[in-house]
Amino acid sequence: MRQWLFVRIAAVLLAVAASVLTAARADSDMDAQIRDIVTTELAPTVTAADPGGLAAAVYAGGRVAFFNYGFADAAAKRPVTSDTLFNLASLRKLFEATLAALGTERGELRLDDPVGKYLPELHGNYLSRVTVGELVDHTSGLLLPTDHPPWPNEAFSRDQFIAMLNAWTPQKGEQPGKQRIYSHAGYVLLQLVLEQRYRMPIATLIESRILRPLGMTSTFVPDRGEDNRAAMAPEIMQRMVQGYSHDGTAIGPPGNQQSYYDFPGTGQMFSSARDLGVLLRACLDGAVIDPELRAALQMTMRESFRVDATFGQAMAWEHVRLDGVTVIDKPGGLNNASAYIGLVPARRFGIVLLANRGDYPHEIARYRILPALARL
Repeated sequence: MRQWLFVRIAAVLLAVAASVLTAARADSDMDAQIRDIVTTELAPTVTAADPGGLAAAVYAGGRVAFFNYGFADAAAKRPVTSDTLFNLASLRKLFEATLAALGTERGELRLDDPVGKYLPELHGNYLSRVTVGELVDHTSGLLLPTDHPPWPNEAFSRDQFIAMLNAWTPQKGEQPGKQRIYSHAGYVLLQLVLEQRYRMPIATLIESRILRPLGMTSTFVPDRGEDNRAAMAPEIMQRMVQGYSHDGTAIGPPGNQQSYYDFPGTGQMFSSARDLGVLLRACLDGAVIDPELRAALQMTMRESFRVDATFGQAMAWEHVRLDGVTVIDKPGGLNNASAYIGLVPARRFGIVLLANRGDYPHEIARYRILPALARL
C-alpha cells in the first residue's frame, strides 16, 4: 500500500513538473516572439543616422519588457535607459482625464456639469453650454489659435485665456457634444476646472490622486522656470533628455517646457518608460489598490463619441478599429519630443514609446506592433 502511494505521489509530482516546464517553455517562446516583433519594428527607426533615442515598454503576459535605443544626449554620448526622463507632450491629457473620471466615481463632480459651475468668470454664449465631459472627450467644439497652425507668437495669461474663451464663436456651426475636434485649449480649461473644484494645483492633484497610489515615482509635473525649463532637483534633471527636431537640431535645453499659456501648471509632464510600464499594468490588469481609481482608469478608456467606422473618442484615449483588433491609444508630440501609449485590452497587451525627437513615427505601434502582438 505504501509503495503504491509513493508511486502515485511521484507520478503526480512528475505531471506537475512537466506542466510547469511546458508553461515555462510557452512563456519563453512568447517572450521571444514579442521581442522579435518589437525589435524588428523599432530598431530601424532609431539608427546612428537618426537624432536622439527611444525608450519603449511592452506589457504582455503580466510582465513588462523594456527596449532602449540611441542617445538621451548625443553630444554627451549619454545613452537612453528605461529610467531616462522624456517629455510626455499630450500624454499628460490621460492624467487629467483620469482625475475627471475619479471625481465622478467619488461623487465630487459630474461630467455633465457646465464648466461655468466651477469658473463663473466664463460667461460667453458658447462656453455656457460646454460641459466637463465635452472637454474631456474633445467634443466641446472649441478651437483656439493655440490649437492649430499658424501658431501664435505670444503667450497668454490666465485672464487673457478666459477673455479668449468668452469672445470665441464657432466658425463652422459647431455645437457642444456634436463633433470631435481635438483641442489643447479644452484641456487647459479642464485644468482650471479641476484646480478650482479641488482648490489645488494640477501637479498636486495628479501626484496625490494618481501617481502616488499607483507607485509611479518618476513622473513629474514641474513648474516652468523663466528659461522655459522644468524647475526640478539637479539629480532629476540629470536624467532628462535633450530634445531634437526631426532633422537633428537640438531644441531647448534638457527639461525644455513649451506652452502658449503663461500661468502655473500649463507646462509638460515628464516620465520614464519604467514608470509608464506601471501605468500599462494598472490599465490592463487593474493592478491598483484603490478600487475607485481602478474604475476611473477603466472609465477613461470607454468610447464616448463615435467618429466613424474606424475611429472613436474616449476620455483622452482614442479607439482605432483595425482588422480584427481594437487599439485604444494616445499619441503626443512636440517639435522636440514624441510619445505614445497604446493598449489592446482584449489581449492585455500594451506599449509605450518615448522619443526625444519631433515627428518620431509612433504610428508603427498602432498599425503594426500592437496588431502583430494581438495575433500571437
